Amino acid sequence: MKAVGLIVEYNPFHNGHLWHLNEAKRISGAPFAIGVMSGNFTQRGEPAMTDKWSRAAMAVKAGVDLIVELPVVFSVRSAQYFATGGIRLLNHLGVVSHVCFGAEMPDMAKLLAAANALNQPAVITAMREQMKTGQTYAASLAAAVSARASVDAGLFQSPNNLLAIEYVRAINTYAPQLVPLPLKRLAADYHDSLITSPIASATAIRAAILQKGALSPGSTAWQALPPSCARQINELINAGKAPVTLADFSNIILAKIRAMRLDALAGLPDITEGLHNKINQAAFKATTVQELLAHSKSKRYTITRLQRIIIHALLETTKDQLAQFDQSGPLYARILAFNNNGRRLLKEISQHATIPLITKTAHYLTSKQQQPGSLSPLQAMLACDISATDIYALGFPNPVWRAGNQDYQTSPLYIAD
Repeated sequence: MKAVGLIVEYNPFHNGHLWHLNEAKRISGAPFAIGVMSGNFTQRGEPAMTDKWSRAAMAVKAGVDLIVELPVVFSVRSAQYFATGGIRLLNHLGVVSHVCFGAEMPDMAKLLAAANALNQPAVITAMREQMKTGQTYAASLAAAVSARASVDAGLFQSPNNLLAIEYVRAINTYAPQLVPLPLKRLAADYHDSLITSPIASATAIRAAILQKGALSPGSTAWQALPPSCARQINELINAGKAPVTLADFSNIILAKIRAMRLDALAGLPDITEGLHNKINQAAFKATTVQELLAHSKSKRYTITRLQRIIIHALLETTKDQLAQFDQSGPLYARILAFNNNGRRLLKEISQHATIPLITKTAHYLTSKQQQPGSLSPLQAMLACDISATDIYALGFPNPVWRAGNQDYQTSPLYIAD
């Protein structure tokens, strides 16, 4: 029993994801598909528009057989750590043979050359020197790799290519038996903000939902989604469980940052060279999270990086914590949703997995154990996920859904075929 692995966010699941799923099964020849999906907070440093169980259910209804949560300590990270967390988790399951991912330039030879270049000390040194001139990480990386390793700098100009390179790099390091399958991104670009065809970017679909609210059948946004996903999004909107946005956490984020000591702010992931002072000052000028980002942004520090930093402040994750988790990698596989094939996969995974499968949170960490005390590394990682869900719930439009402890009360969703 072999499966193709997909590292995803599905925010929300759209027709491009459906095409990717079907192509992944076709080119891999694997009869099953497993998605490792960000939970309630995403790689760009934003809350997902809908909660993790709803997004997992949409994906399974569309044909993914099993959705496993990527722990938040890997999901709200730069491309290297996001990709590495996803690859290591898929590898731990023991049933994945291929990993399929999108890229603007799906040339395996070029992706491999770039991945190998990133492991060269001379390239890393050159990149750091470039960053001292005020260049962003991506721009510095492109310049260093193209100069030192004769790799096309254009490879580094899109988020999907960066992720693809990091997937290949992580596979080489942690799971060389997995077969990487780069797939050319279809139609819409990652950053496209308009819907011009049935294949649209998640960015454009989210923008349409925020602008218009519930989706009208036949609208361009509706047509960009599988019908079951469009209907479920409307149900969530009508129930006041969506959309959840970064702006919904403005007061909480500003309160957290204003109350943080400078040394604690300096200990947040991605903070370097005095950025904590700038964010501290910005927090006292800003009245919204968007103003906080605007006051903190510079040529060197992109909005995405700043968003990740403020989510780390919100969740109280630190550099030291993440360094430990990066050493261990994912310590469990948290099941969010599955279908009949997924049930078969779970039986097989239970015999081959090298980490525990979590279907009931309290079996590994109780609410009482979450209080200050001695937690195992697995419990500490799981506590971050539970806390992230407790905080995320405060962003639901309808207050009736904002109670905590939802990770203890929600079981994996079984979606009958």
